[in-house]
Amino acid sequence: MRTTFTRCMLACFGLVAAVHAQAATVTGTISSTLTLTAACQVNGSTGTTGLNFGTLNFGTADALFSTVNGQVLGGGGAAMSILCSAGTVPVIKVRAGAHDGQSTGGTRALADGAGNYVPYDFYTDAGRTTLLAIDGTIALPTSTGVAQTVNLYGQARGKAGLPAGTYTDTVAVELSF
Repeated sequence: MRTTFTRCMLACFGLVAAVHAQAATVTGTISSTLTLTAACQVNGSTGTTGLNFGTLNFGTADALFSTVNGQVLGGGGAAMSILCSAGTVPVIKVRAGAHDGQSTGGTRALADGAGNYVPYDFYTDAGRTTLLAIDGTIALPTSTGVAQTVNLYGQARGKAGLPAGTYTDTVAVELSF
């Protein structure tokens, strides 16, 4: 019986060796691809239309004010933030507003909806000496992939005969990169 067991074991080992001797290995590769396109975020949001570049809020003043200043603020009460893909050169173009040229004393105007206008302008410096014209551009440095702060300021000018009320304007903005 011991001999039969030994012969069975040897036969099994032989069968296993024969199977291993017939096994083959095949090698190859897997190709992986990802194509990235240039992109930007404005105040943390992405998209191609309808982005909120911020709000210029002059606050509250009496109807006899001479000038009031404001700054365009993005989300969270901070200055506008632009985050673009590394290597891109973002350019912001501040286009026309809804009431441009309706009032002397500024290139833009806030309207109360009853035919009254408050003139105002955008500036690229806190001292409000560098006027940003309609269709004016703000060129940012080449992006490193880190958000860039964009400071944009406004100044509204009072004039005689303005009635109390809420005055608004909507200005188009483009970002190219």
